[in-house]
Amino acid sequence: MGIMTLLQEIINLLDWQVLLVLSLSTSLGIVIGALPGLTATMGIALLTGLTYKIPTYLAIPLLMGIYVGAIYGGSISAVLINIPGTGAAAATALDGFPLAQKGEALTALNTTRWASGIGTAIGL
Repeated sequence: MGIMTLLQEIINLLDWQVLLVLSLSTSLGIVIGALPGLTATMGIALLTGLTYKIPTYLAIPLLMGIYVGAIYGGSISAVLINIPGTGAAAATALDGFPLAQKGEALTALNTTRWASGIGTAIGL
């Protein structure tokens, strides 16, 4: 019974509505994280009121997407302008901004994207 329940939940995760909410909320989270002063926690707090109006199976991916996107988004401003968008990107500014000054900003941003993706996958 346990493996069948797990397989059913994986199928539910691949529903088009869930994937749409995940992609839109992750994009919004990246914007929130890239703006210095707006953190992942603040993004979740601002959108928690919205979750009361939508079904639970969409509300949880919405909040997860905001959080994950904001954590990655914080590294964008850390690399480009040496101001971490979130506290998690403080160390990124130490290595990413000097790379951007040398003309390797795209390399630094690609590295942060891969590191964030791998870290998120391991965290799941």
